[in-house]
Amino acid sequence: MRWALVKVCLAVTVMVVVAFAVPLGMVVQEMARDRAFSNAERQAATIGPTLSITTDGQQLRRAVESTDMGALRRMAVHVPAVDGAPAATIGQPGWAGAEAVQRTRQEGSARTVRVAGGGSAALLQPTAIGSGDIAVVEILVPESEVSNGVTTAWLVLAGVGSALVVGSVAVADRLGARMIRPAQRLADAAQQLGEGRLGARVPEDGPKELQSAAVAFNSMADQVVELLANERELAADLSHRLRTPLTVLRLNAASLGDGPAAEQTRAAVEQLEHEVDTIIRTAREQRSSQSAAVAAGCDASEVIRERMGFWSALAEDEGREVRLAGVDRTVRIPVARPELAAALDAMLGNVFRHTPEGTPFAVDVHDAGDAVIVLVSDAGPGIADPDAALRRGNDGGRPGSTGLGLDIVRRVAESTGGDLRLGRSVLGGTEVRVWIGLDGRARGEAEAGRGRRGRPGRRKRRG
Repeated sequence: MRWALVKVCLAVTVMVVVAFAVPLGMVVQEMARDRAFSNAERQAATIGPTLSITTDGQQLRRAVESTDMGALRRMAVHVPAVDGAPAATIGQPGWAGAEAVQRTRQEGSARTVRVAGGGSAALLQPTAIGSGDIAVVEILVPESEVSNGVTTAWLVLAGVGSALVVGSVAVADRLGARMIRPAQRLADAAQQLGEGRLGARVPEDGPKELQSAAVAFNSMADQVVELLANERELAADLSHRLRTPLTVLRLNAASLGDGPAAEQTRAAVEQLEHEVDTIIRTAREQRSSQSAAVAAGCDASEVIRERMGFWSALAEDEGREVRLAGVDRTVRIPVARPELAAALDAMLGNVFRHTPEGTPFAVDVHDAGDAVIVLVSDAGPGIADPDAALRRGNDGGRPGSTGLGLDIVRRVAESTGGDLRLGRSVLGGTEVRVWIGLDGRARGEAEAGRGRRGRPGRRKRRG
């Protein structure tokens, strides 16, 4: 593209230069010739007054020698026979020949004759004398005078034309480079994206068309990254939801007693749980850029009652005391029903996995007008490394944890403009506070600030 533009500009400029320089060079040559012969005509006219007065040879000779052309031996005067005096040639012997002189005398008009044996020319100018006859004044015009200044003018024209061609090529090259550079960046970014480097982007500059292409490419790359991240999140979330039935299987397997079948069942459950953990860690390599779909919304009280009906059976088997509050009336939240269920299962699964059997826990729902707060509290030992547990994918130092359970909860809360906070519960263990916004505005930060001021150093997360 760049060289094509250079070639086009080169061809166009050369044609323009030739179209103007060749005719202009011919005009310069013709002007030089006209100038030389006009000067010769003026020199021939200076001898006219003398010829109109006298035809005496001595006087004419002195008159011819007094002129510039005569002094340069480039003038001859051909006088016809008058009053019995023979025809004579004053000055030089002449260059055009007697035939050309006679014809000029008969026609009575000036003419130019090429001089034999050279590139010079002779101007023959007829002049009337006193007797009424015609004398002919001959002026030699050498080739050097006819072409005087032509070579210099042609060289100047050639230089100007060459400068125009070189300048046009340089300008075309710069314009081509400016046009091709964004295209090269776009091609390089496309190649990088094809090689798996998803961070490749294109600066949105250059010509308008390439700017549009860059915008479209960047948008496409963002969509690719977002789709891949969402796929990873979906795979991880689905895998994490398997932890709930796995917890039931593990608890049931523990109560099977001894024997080969029981041991095989427990080994199979342990292997299955290990495989699920591996899937979660592998799938969640990148953070999702988009929260789960929440357009449908749900009744938080209904979902919590349903999930607590499932977990209460397990709690009864383990001797855990369960308290449920705030779910006696409808509480609508902008969260899809499956997402709220997954978040609640993640929090309650943490309670069962990371607290001893018999540890009580509670679930409370509070409607604050512009937000709904879901609290999950337990009387367990808490989290050994709260700072590590706050980081996505970190197990917080707890065996058997992927560190991703609370990340599901956090994303659900943040999709509504809320947030997730951890603290010390009134039961003595850990409190997971989920702030779900109802008006779409991020109110979590202000409340988080109040929570930190009320309970400094207590903000923790478990996964």
